Amino acid sequence: MFRKMRRFKQQVSNEECIQILKEEKRGVLSMIGENGYPYGIPINFYYDEEAGKIYFHCAKEGHKIDALRKDNRVSFCTHNTGFQKEGDWAWNVTSVVVFGTITLVEDKEKTYEHVRKLGLKYHPTAESVEEEMKKAAARVQLLELSIEHMTGKLVNES
Repeated sequence: MFRKMRRFKQQVSNEECIQILKEEKRGVLSMIGENGYPYGIPINFYYDEEAGKIYFHCAKEGHKIDALRKDNRVSFCTHNTGFQKEGDWAWNVTSVVVFGTITLVEDKEKTYEHVRKLGLKYHPTAESVEEEMKKAAARVQLLELSIEHMTGKLVNES
């Protein structure tokens, strides 16, 4: 169902993909928007290695929610900051592309559990996460991305 990577010599392992998903802070979530137009948005995320799923949070209504209710198939892409080989101007960057489906999580306890984990990835302290959750957790919609296909690619940008 999913294409094989054309430039397979640049493909990285599943373990490298997971490492990037665990470390990187932002990516682009793409879905089918209004009138069939692609809708891609930069978004924070949390990868749960045990579950093998990616979690996002958002408001309970809006363009993203409307799009996902019509068609929950998505693509998500992130990449690392890369590196330069000594004496070379070009950057070597590894990207990860995920295809899957998103579920709107309705369970309050599961939502709080994963929003807390997501917050710990970005906030400086656990206390600041708890403060933010007291203010906003009731208004949060948790999105759960079930991965159906994932590839990673190391590219030299020269």
